[in-house]
Formats: sequence, structure tokens, C-alpha cells
Amino acid sequence: MWNLRRDVPILVRLLLWGVVAAALIVVSGCGTAGGGKGPAAGSTSLQVSMRDFHIKAPEHVSTGDVVLSVRNKGPERHELIVVRLGRNRLPLRRDGLTIDEEELEPVKIGGLEPFLPGAVRKLRLHLAPGRYMLFCNMYGHYLGGMHAELVVS
Repeated sequence: MWNLRRDVPILVRLLLWGVVAAALIVVSGCGTAGGGKGPAAGSTSLQVSMRDFHIKAPEHVSTGDVVLSVRNKGPERHELIVVRLGRNRLPLRRDGLTIDEEELEPVKIGGLEPFLPGAVRKLRLHLAPGRYMLFCNMYGHYLGGMHAELVVS
């Protein structure tokens, strides 16, 4: 027999745990950019790690499809932007501390919005031969050394 005074709080707690579990399942599925769960067939997987004022990434990769697996090892949120390099330096905004992303839009290959410490995100790219810059454009991070060059051949 049901006792409302005793059983309703238990049912409410079970319902709340179910909602929390469902939310965690949905959030865990949102960790990739570019869709899918793993590297596409025929693509190269590259490990990239980010921490405050440093990006560790391979320096060379073959042309074609690439999946960057990016881990945020820092204590703060970081983003990753990938642009194809020309002959000029990356343009700074008027603040002198961040890159002018609007000016780079024609050469932007891809990016990941800021993500939490400890998180791993995936970014699928198709890279033609050339030089690319991977960088975090959070306030002052690029100038602090948070960038890496990737050569594609």
C-alpha cells in the first residue's frame, strides 16, 4: 500500500535523478565539433593539448582530412582557432591583446568555442598543403604564447 507522506519524497528524488542522468547523457554527446563520434575513415587523428599560454601539437601532417582531438589541460576555459597562414603576421585588434578574427575570416579553417578545463573536443578539418596557425584567442592568450604552427605537405 502507498503511503503518500513517506513515498512522494522518494518518487520526487527518483524523478530528479532520472532528469540529471538524462542531462548528463545529452551533454556527453555534445563534445565534438563537426559531427560524429570518432575519426572519419581515411582521416588522420592528431592529439592537441592546451594549457595556459601553451599549445602542444604536431608540427607536420600530410594533406587531407584531419581530426584534432583537443584536450584542455589548463585551469581556465580555452578556445581553438585554426587559420591558414599567409606572409603577414596575424592582425591584432585595437586592444593589442587579441587577434582580429573578423579580418581572418577568409582564411579561417575551423574552430572550437571556449570549453571547460579537463574537456576533450574534436575538430574535423580538411587541410591543403601550406602553413596553419592553431591559437587560443582568449584575452591575452595568443600573445602569452598560446599558439602553434602546423605545416601540411
